[in-house]
Amino acid sequence: MLVREIRVDLLRWWLLVLFTSSIVNAQDNIGIKLFGLSIHPKGEKENRDLMPRKLDPNGYLVINLGAMASYEKFVHKDIFSIKIVQSLYSDCAAQLGGFSHIGFRGKIFKTNKHALYGGIGPTLVFRRNWLRLDGYVNRNRFKGNSDDKWQYMFLWYGGEFEYAYRLSEHVHFTTTFIPGYPDLMSLSFGMKYELN
Repeated sequence: MLVREIRVDLLRWWLLVLFTSSIVNAQDNIGIKLFGLSIHPKGEKENRDLMPRKLDPNGYLVINLGAMASYEKFVHKDIFSIKIVQSLYSDCAAQLGGFSHIGFRGKIFKTNKHALYGGIGPTLVFRRNWLRLDGYVNRNRFKGNSDDKWQYMFLWYGGEFEYAYRLSEHVHFTTTFIPGYPDLMSLSFGMKYELN
């Protein structure tokens, strides 16, 4: 029930951002990124055997397959924006997972070819229930009971750093770093297209 209410609230924010602006700024953009690489700074010793795509014995690095789509609306020049992101991917246990995010972003620096933005905002992370996996050690990060199909975690402070390299007038190569220290950090790579 709580997950449904959070999704409805995120959808309302998304619709508000999309439909309250009648003018698209030159910097407004849509993007798609391939997801990615999960980094567990302290390793995942208890649950490493549940991670078939780990790159090391202790689960410090795990490949995740999936994508995230985004829309970014600049509200003050090319300095401040609101960004909406939806992702679906195969999580560290090779099960379906994803997140929904809406956040405020600010420019850290920008040159003709390079830009770095940072952002923060509420994020709903969801995944197929790991409590159903044999050998799973519950670290109580995610909500849900063993009979639920899904688990979720809601963060008020989910954030990102996005680096963009301009390839042409409208197209940028981008990489996103999500700094979820100490539990999980992630990298993803993709493209964004500026609208005008």
